[in-house]
Amino acid sequence: MMTELPLEQVRTLLAVVDEGTFDAAAAALHVTPSAVSQRVKALEQRTGRVLLQRTKPVRPTESGAVLVRFARQLARLERDAWGELGLSGAGEPTRVPVAVNADSLATWFLPALTRVTGLCFELHREDEDHTAALLREGLVMAAVTSSADPVPGCTVRPLGQMRYLPVAAPEFARTHLAGPPLPEALPRAPVVAFDRKDDFQDGFVRRLGGGHAGPVRHFVPTSEGFVDAVAAGLGWGMVPEAQAGPLLAEGRLALIAPGRWADVRLYWQQWKLDSPALAALADAVTATAAQALRR
Repeated sequence: MMTELPLEQVRTLLAVVDEGTFDAAAAALHVTPSAVSQRVKALEQRTGRVLLQRTKPVRPTESGAVLVRFARQLARLERDAWGELGLSGAGEPTRVPVAVNADSLATWFLPALTRVTGLCFELHREDEDHTAALLREGLVMAAVTSSADPVPGCTVRPLGQMRYLPVAAPEFARTHLAGPPLPEALPRAPVVAFDRKDDFQDGFVRRLGGGHAGPVRHFVPTSEGFVDAVAAGLGWGMVPEAQAGPLLAEGRLALIAPGRWADVRLYWQQWKLDSPALAALADAVTATAAQALRR
């Protein structure tokens, strides 16, 4: 009967996931790749589960994600304990991995981080519909997400709503959207999307009574680049209110459906740990969101 999880093996599993390969994990742990492989295999034998997908980079399986999350929580608690004892090491900052969507990162999230001292942030940029998956895999300790359903072992706080406005460059609007009704024009007009997972523009067209956004799609996978692409006239798009406002005032963007918008509810999810670092970060994020987002 298994009574404990060997901490050396669990920490090795975490190193492999964080570093991406067995060789890189070996270098980080100052052991041989063979030792890393043996520890992971021993842990898999002990648990009776396959814990890693041997891809490049490696990814945890569903069972592996449980142990990765445990290892990261253990490291967080250990670091907090050393800090409370005044033995936190030679000035080494506490590292906190966080998942955040690109639009929050480009508008309101970074000022929240400046409210917290003594932490080193490792930000993972991902769509708000997918950041919760990084929590499940144990790759991050906290996330800005659109899901109100807590990931197992996590707490949830509402942050507010991010408003998106349907906009286009004025010349683009005159050329592509000035003729037929908007529900008919948008499915034929070029559109800007963040990436192939981004169906936000399609959802807006459906809510207007049309089908899907146009077949000509420009993929621009950065928040700032997305706004620049729309302002340059490549296509129309749903732009965060905070980014669209100044460009609307300057006349570089125009509303294509006045009085219509889309709001995305955002939530803060984090591990259920009695961690001063996570508590301070959560307070800073929720305070900043209260000022920047719609309630």
